[in-house]
Amino acid sequence: MNIPASESPPAGSPDGTGPEDERVEDSARVGVPDSEEIERLRAEVTALRAQLEGQGRRRRPRGVAIRRGVAAVLAAVAAFALVTSVVGLWAARTTLNTDRWVATVAPLPQDPKVNAAVAEYATTEVFRVLDVEQRLRAVLPEQAAFVAGPLTGQIREQVRKTVQNVLGSDRFQVIWVELNRQLHQRMVAVIEGESSVVTASEDSVQIDLLPLINQVLRQLSDQLPTLFGKQVTLPDLSSGAIPENLRLRVEEALGVTLPANFATFTVYDSGQLWEVQQAVDSAKRYLALFVAGTILLLLAAFVVSPQRRRTAVQFGLWLVAAAVTVTAVLRAVRREILETVPAGVYHDGVDAAMTTVFSLLRERAVQLILIGSAIALLAYLAGPGRFPVWLRRSTARGTAAGWRQVRAGSAVVVARGPGFIAAHLDPVRVGGLVVAILLALVLSSWTSLLVIVVLLAAYEVAVTLIARRQAEAVRTPPPALG
Repeated sequence: MNIPASESPPAGSPDGTGPEDERVEDSARVGVPDSEEIERLRAEVTALRAQLEGQGRRRRPRGVAIRRGVAAVLAAVAAFALVTSVVGLWAARTTLNTDRWVATVAPLPQDPKVNAAVAEYATTEVFRVLDVEQRLRAVLPEQAAFVAGPLTGQIREQVRKTVQNVLGSDRFQVIWVELNRQLHQRMVAVIEGESSVVTASEDSVQIDLLPLINQVLRQLSDQLPTLFGKQVTLPDLSSGAIPENLRLRVEEALGVTLPANFATFTVYDSGQLWEVQQAVDSAKRYLALFVAGTILLLLAAFVVSPQRRRTAVQFGLWLVAAAVTVTAVLRAVRREILETVPAGVYHDGVDAAMTTVFSLLRERAVQLILIGSAIALLAYLAGPGRFPVWLRRSTARGTAAGWRQVRAGSAVVVARGPGFIAAHLDPVRVGGLVVAILLALVLSSWTSLLVIVVLLAAYEVAVTLIARRQAEAVRTPPPALG
């Protein structure tokens, strides 16, 4: 029986399948793995990755972790040293520079709380040395002696107002400036305790207000000549020249012996101030070295760090923490000082005086906090995190879109602006004038006023020329073609 070749089974396979079909089937099974095979392969890949990462960690030098820790410590120390350096520089410039010291304390007599405190103290001192009530009892009849007390109260109020007027006058401002200028010209600061005007000892800080009492007594001798019972002649200190024998001349004019502590106003009374002053004195000697050491610490932190961006973030955050910490310490010291002052007008006066003196230091603290925050934020935004990358991309896209809008708007303004100005020339002129008036009201200096006038003139000339050119372009017909 003849079997067609197409129907005969392939050789070598009893069921008609040959080696080629088996290889195709095997290759199909190998090329298309089932789900269990996929999971097995994924588990192997994960294990291999973990093994590689572990080897990478083991291969990484231990010095990297040490350098990272050392850099973090150096950044923290540098931040606190920087804040301390700023405080030291402020203290040195404020207490050792004559012009800076005078500029700092010059506004004190004009402060209402300081004025009230000093006026109360000076009035008390005047009444103590003059013994006004006893003088009134001596001159009044015996039947009218009972009015001595009320009259004393009225005179006291008059004296207090006189003291306040003297403190707020321009004449006493000259005296006050000269008092503080003498402090520095004698080359002794409060720390050394040798100034005749402001002195510091182990127990207290005192200000000699005898020049103020002298000026008050001079004015009272004109207003209440009968208060002294005789003609009083005292030196005029309005020129700023303070005689060295002022105490003796006041005693001779009043005919009394002044107490040892007369007109000496104690600002602070505690031995702790002496310790602070000694610390400031020592810091003053080594301030330059301390500032240089701060710079070296900061440089060393970035040199040692294996990740400088991370160190910058740490330094910024530590700078904020250091500024806040030092500010809190200074506030605690201030509260401690104020607790030694009795509540009332004296407490308010000392508080206002300290606020004025430390105002520049508070500004420096705020600046350090802002600088530290900016450093930390910028260093973080420059990193590879998801949010910084998203923000940078979004900013780039927004900037590009904004620039396209600006270009499109500029094209519209260039194309339609001259026509709008020509059609609305008067409102455009008036609008420029209104803007100039508003700016002049806000910026009241003569320099800003001059700049505003110049800019207004340039603006008016520019819009007028643009309107004329647009009108000429409209009147001129386009050239004929051909």
